Amino acid sequence: MKRPPTILMRARDRERRRLLRGAVAAAGAAALSGCDRLSNNPSFIETLKGAQRLSHSAAKVVAPRAAMAQEFGPQDIAPVFRSNGTLDPRDADYRQLRAAGFADYRLAVGGLVEKPGEWSLEELRAMPSRTQITRHDCVEGWSCIGKWKGVPLAHVLERVKPLPAAKFVLFRCFDSMGDPSPTAPDSRYYETIDLDDATHAQTILAYELNDRPLPVSNGAPLRCRVERQLGYKQAKYVRAIELVTSFDQMRGGKGGYWEDEGYEWYGGI
Repeated sequence: MKRPPTILMRARDRERRRLLRGAVAAAGAAALSGCDRLSNNPSFIETLKGAQRLSHSAAKVVAPRAAMAQEFGPQDIAPVFRSNGTLDPRDADYRQLRAAGFADYRLAVGGLVEKPGEWSLEELRAMPSRTQITRHDCVEGWSCIGKWKGVPLAHVLERVKPLPAAKFVLFRCFDSMGDPSPTAPDSRYYETIDLDDATHAQTILAYELNDRPLPVSNGAPLRCRVERQLGYKQAKYVRAIELVTSFDQMRGGKGGYWEDEGYEWYGGI
């Protein structure tokens, strides 16, 4: 009996995700400390690149960009949502904001937009929100399910009105990944996604995790959730957002901190 095309697509998508998770798990085993410190092992980088090239190509065939990531029930939420990467930024401006309970935090959104905007955490909380229970898949090979609440990034972008030249959304973060040097004066984390993923229904600027204010170790006061991509695409400690035409001239030209170190730009799962 021939199965309907929709069932075949779902089966292929599940298989693609299973293979990718297996590939990144194997790659993660070779890492010195996963997302915290990129391994110097060439096989780690090559395995990751190959898996994500497969993911990006397969996604175009079996999972349209509007397809939703799997969502779970309250019974699936992990008692403690695992943290990794930066756990407590040492940057002076972040520490000052944290000491005041982020009362003075402002998210600036600009770049290639008609109406640049700036909003406090309270103002972001007053915007339309979305709550979703999803699985976080890390490049190290582990996964964790959490309940996220935040403002859809699409809503924020509607307010600033992107210009036709805007192709990518750039997240600038508070956390420095190393000491500045003459050749690398800015070591703060950054990440980019395209407008398709930025306006996806499940892409949110999260300010709550498991019905509580977002913990510092998980990216307080604001982190991006791009639910169909790997963990390193989920920028934590977001301090500003810019819309840009290209990221070729930005830092290493690969579109993100870890991408500049060898990760593939598209981290789809």
